[in-house]
Amino acid sequence: RWSLEDRAQILAEAFAPGAVVCEVARRFDVATGLIYTWRRQALAQDAGPAFVPAKLVDVPNNGDAAEPAMCVDFPSGVKVRIGAAAPCELAAAVMRALK
Repeated sequence: RWSLEDRAQILAEAFAPGAVVCEVARRFDVATGLIYTWRRQALAQDAGPAFVPAKLVDVPNNGDAAEPAMCVDFPSGVKVRIGAAAPCELAAAVMRALK
């Protein structure tokens, strides 16, 4: 019943600053839950890949503590560096938290 364009318009209006979802739903004669379902579907499509492959490289140990043993660069520009002296448990906990 609702085209993708209609859904996009309803979502834009429902989640605009100051908008009230149930009022928009009434205006378009659509269930509030359906608006949230459409939003969840749209966000899932826009999320991109849920997994970013890691590139592992051998780094020679030259004793320089300033160089990280692990560096993860995210598409958002965020970089996480874990030093060579960090315990394995810490590195594992960081990676689990980022998952």
